[in-house]
Amino acid sequence: MPSLHRLLAVCSLAALPWCASAAEGDWRPLFNGHDLSGWSNVNCAPNTFTVQDGMIISTGVPTGVMRTDRQYENFELELEWRHMRPSGNAGVFVWAAPITAPGTPFARAIEVQVLDGRNGDNYTSHGDVFSIHGATFKPDRPHPGGWMRSLPSERRALASPEWNHYRILCSNGVVQLAVNGKVVSGGTEARPRKGYICLESEGSPCHFRNLRLRELPSTGASPAETAPLAEGFRPLYTGIDFSGWRVEPGHLAHWKTNDWRLGCNGKAQGDRHLWTERDFGDFTLIADWRLLRKPTPKQVPVVLPSGDEAKNEDGTVKLEAILDAGESGVYLRGSTQAAIQIGCRPVGSGDVAPYRTDRKAPASVRAGVTPKLKADSKPGEWNRFVITLRGDRLTVVLNDKTVIENASLPGIPKRGPIGLQHASEAMEFANLFVKEYEP
Repeated sequence: MPSLHRLLAVCSLAALPWCASAAEGDWRPLFNGHDLSGWSNVNCAPNTFTVQDGMIISTGVPTGVMRTDRQYENFELELEWRHMRPSGNAGVFVWAAPITAPGTPFARAIEVQVLDGRNGDNYTSHGDVFSIHGATFKPDRPHPGGWMRSLPSERRALASPEWNHYRILCSNGVVQLAVNGKVVSGGTEARPRKGYICLESEGSPCHFRNLRLRELPSTGASPAETAPLAEGFRPLYTGIDFSGWRVEPGHLAHWKTNDWRLGCNGKAQGDRHLWTERDFGDFTLIADWRLLRKPTPKQVPVVLPSGDEAKNEDGTVKLEAILDAGESGVYLRGSTQAAIQIGCRPVGSGDVAPYRTDRKAPASVRAGVTPKLKADSKPGEWNRFVITLRGDRLTVVLNDKTVIENASLPGIPKRGPIGLQHASEAMEFANLFVKEYEP
């Protein structure tokens, strides 16, 4: 007799109905029809997803996701959806990460497309299934462009504002989608194959209802096949306004909300920096950023591991030619001294320059706040900081590489706001999340 996961894989390649004998557990609501209990906002505004008349209403603004509170491995999911405007866009993510991928408003996941009225050679509005932002899977039929995207075998979705029914099977890396009663798309060998379920907001109003789920037996997804667990991060930016930030009169002409991105043009005067309304003590901050100016040649000092500037034989400062696209930074606990630098210098972003260049500071402090390596992406590309501050100890991870580790910041306040530096160049921030720790 075949193993259960083999049976499920075979069933997933057949038309409806699914093999009932392989299912385990009862169907249960994934949405109670009254509120969003069991769901968490990832990177949207508080009113992006609301409940009305037994439906989850998505405004589509900003672009982002809402996820389940818990992970799922093997399951069947049913739901209905409708777009309220022609050409609307949304989606259902399965096996998703708990927060968004660097430089994007979407989580790493397998996406089940919820799209209206847009069809081309490489995509449709009738139930495409594809991997996004680092997830992988093998489509059930070759894609014309070679993408990891399954195009449906036939077009069955109804146009806005009609309701459509999806039934999604996810088991042991197999994904299968039935649109309005017939299996049309899917794939196998998905990684990850355990994670969160998300509803996507992407620019237009969309309604969801009758979400229900039945769990199937585990097939032992390994840690490498499992999305990370949520760690209690919450968004610092709504994607639609400056709620939670102290906005000065001169800010609005130079700081701009741009959907999931938050940008500055480098031209503000006075108190140019943007500070949170709340103070923070010990925390981990996630912050994506990119410099927007076209790089130009510039000579800058070479910085040694000690934090000192390298010297030529004649005692002059040793310079190195770079392509410079500007600079900025992130301020910690209201201190412009505790400035995590952003730039193109050879020392690398993550440098705490005010501490490093303080000649009165102990040598160990100056060396500690000097990056161990340069981990920056190319100018114009997105970068991700993960900044952890506990007491006066700082660790900075840039693009998954630790550049500052347990460095001492003597004299840093115990609490204070987080600040985004408005320097002299245009740049953007995104995916601002914070997790606080008890003192």
